[in-house]
Amino acid sequence: MGNKYTKRYTEEFKRDAIALVDSSGKTVTAVARELGISSESLRGWYRRAKADRSEGAPGELTSAERDELRRLRKENREQQQTIEILKKATAFFMKESDR
Repeated sequence: MGNKYTKRYTEEFKRDAIALVDSSGKTVTAVARELGISSESLRGWYRRAKADRSEGAPGELTSAERDELRRLRKENREQQQTIEILKKATAFFMKESDR
């Protein structure tokens, strides 16, 4: 996910930066330069904020939808692992009962 040099910004800072883009009429790049942050970071925050306000591109997921998708994928992965374990256990006990 990022290396040891990745900067972490607070949610408040991100909200303020997004609000600055909305209120100033400046480009994302110009605001990022003023704040001393990566324009790609600010662009990503801005895109997610627009999606959360239902102003994003059609089909773009909101933060809540992304979180739910992440949770469901994790749950699915865990269930698949459980199924594999149960298959192996079933095969083992079938061999044992044949003896």
